[in-house]
Amino acid sequence: MVRETHPTTHIDPPPLTMLILRSLLFSLGMALSTLVFAPLSLLTFPLPLRQRYAFITQWSRFNLWWLAVTCKLRYTVEGRENIPATNGIILCKHQSAWETLALQRIFPPQVWLLKRELLWVPFFGWGLAMLNPIAINRKAGKKALRQLREQGAQRLADGLWVVIFPEGTRVAPGDKRPYAPGGAVLSHHTGYPIVPVAHNAGEFWPRRGFIKRPGTIRLVIGPAIASTGRSASQINAEAEAWIENKAHEISAAGRLLDIQIY
Repeated sequence: MVRETHPTTHIDPPPLTMLILRSLLFSLGMALSTLVFAPLSLLTFPLPLRQRYAFITQWSRFNLWWLAVTCKLRYTVEGRENIPATNGIILCKHQSAWETLALQRIFPPQVWLLKRELLWVPFFGWGLAMLNPIAINRKAGKKALRQLREQGAQRLADGLWVVIFPEGTRVAPGDKRPYAPGGAVLSHHTGYPIVPVAHNAGEFWPRRGFIKRPGTIRLVIGPAIASTGRSASQINAEAEAWIENKAHEISAAGRLLDIQIY
């Protein structure tokens, strides 16, 4: 299990060859664990969703542990007290593959909004399908938004959290894309709150990079954003402002730490 602690010391970066070797070991373990978990996940089909979820998400637990062992990459979580007692909609900054693992360990049982093509990926997609995600056709326009609203409302009514990356794709640290309104529309339609999440995972595990840098990823959970009496655009604007400001703050704090050390 990954220890969630604040960094107290700085370790000089290892040589490039060591970073490549560590990243290769992690990727190998991730691939092998997928080959093991995916077929076993299919066998959980007769079980209720929450039991399937409990088993299948052990894959993310293993890979976070393996990431810490091989790449010396750990994480810390701030703002757990902001997680509501009831479920809601998570809007999260998307910088790398790391948050797709970590959110499963940080929040209660959840489903994801994703493009349906991911379910067609051998092994990985098969296991993902067992978690009952909200899989939509992104090219369907308003129909896709209607699918999100209908399926999302059902998942929320079932007591599950809904995870949405509002920028729609992984975005490098310091950059941003327009926030799609889907999460805010779902919140406005159902009355469930938005929980904003920011982090700096992309500084250690780049969105298109193979090498994982050692260190401690910082993830921050913001105060829940209520939807009562507010439009979807107002909800979306508040979530975007908090996430972007906090992501900038996290990155700036990390750069300052490096400057003070060196």
